[in-house]
Amino acid sequence: MLRRALPIRAASAATLAFALVGISAPVTQAGQPKAQTSADDVTELTQITSAYLQKRADSVTAAGAQQRALSAPADVTRTLASELEDDFAALADQGRILREVNGGYTRAEVDVTPGQTNVEGDIATLEVTEDTRLYYPNVEEGDPEYEEYSLPHTLTFKRSADGDWLLAGDRAEVDPAGPAPTTQLTDPMSEPAPDSEDEGAKEPGAASDPATGTGVGAKADATYNYTKMVAYANKHWKKANSDYRLYGNDCTNFISQAMRAGGWKATSGSFSTRKDNKRWFYGSHTSTTSYTWAGAENWYWFASKHSKRTKMLNNVWKMRSADVLQADWKRDGIIDHTMIVTKNSKGELYLTYHTPSTHNKKLSTILAKYPRAAWYAHST
Repeated sequence: MLRRALPIRAASAATLAFALVGISAPVTQAGQPKAQTSADDVTELTQITSAYLQKRADSVTAAGAQQRALSAPADVTRTLASELEDDFAALADQGRILREVNGGYTRAEVDVTPGQTNVEGDIATLEVTEDTRLYYPNVEEGDPEYEEYSLPHTLTFKRSADGDWLLAGDRAEVDPAGPAPTTQLTDPMSEPAPDSEDEGAKEPGAASDPATGTGVGAKADATYNYTKMVAYANKHWKKANSDYRLYGNDCTNFISQAMRAGGWKATSGSFSTRKDNKRWFYGSHTSTTSYTWAGAENWYWFASKHSKRTKMLNNVWKMRSADVLQADWKRDGIIDHTMIVTKNSKGELYLTYHTPSTHNKKLSTILAKYPRAAWYAHST
């Protein structure tokens, strides 16, 4: 299996708020009535957004390459058009590399759900949720047909001289600690763990070479229900469980919920012990929830060292369904992100996670996109 680094930039041009075209967010003057947004405006803005996001997704697919989808859509400002063409070219390079790594994607389906819309004179903003499916080639029976993700955007538009709306910028809500969707080019950043105790050195990170990843790791405890863990992740990867609150960086909160669904029992705990990595519990408030519940670094220490509910694997390719993969993006010793294996197939693993909401993304894709990361593979 080929391993090549995919193109990543510190920030995609299209994710810069208002695309640096000299536009600021509209502010209604005090005492002035807010302008009404017409249904025609909402329809036009949504259509422009759908065409733009479809073309962005097409850029990483084989179908998009055949259709020469690298040019910017027609309904964008000149400034944004040149930036998008750079983005689309980088995404096309990414798509070509992935086709060498694991077959890449054949086609993309993009659905756009509009939310709040605001029009102030010649400036408009539109909030949408993008739901995209990137289809895999040569899918065997029982394997996932596609990678899918759900991503909020805030888009800004400028009215042209002839009265038409032009897309001027796109701010995709990609959390800096999580891996960006395949159609985005941002690089995740490390963040300090919340008041993590000094636990000493971690076990060595897991290798990622499939040639040395033969065999599978033994499960940590056969009494856990791994089917329920996977079922929970499949059910709630996009529609969060209302029994739990959402965090700004929600990846480990989501994994803790899946582990609980499969039989992990909470420890005792309170406000005074919530920073203790030996405790793992969820409460009605953040002040009555342990740091190990939603902190990636803290979860590592509880799971592998203190509770021994997981066993560390020496190669990521030894993981099985319901196992957990954690990432240290910058190799700075602090774990940043947590994911669960929702499918183990011949020669491939599929990962599901929050922040952003992503379902059945190939491990080989993640490894190719982040070759410098350190990986910690937990057998649950």
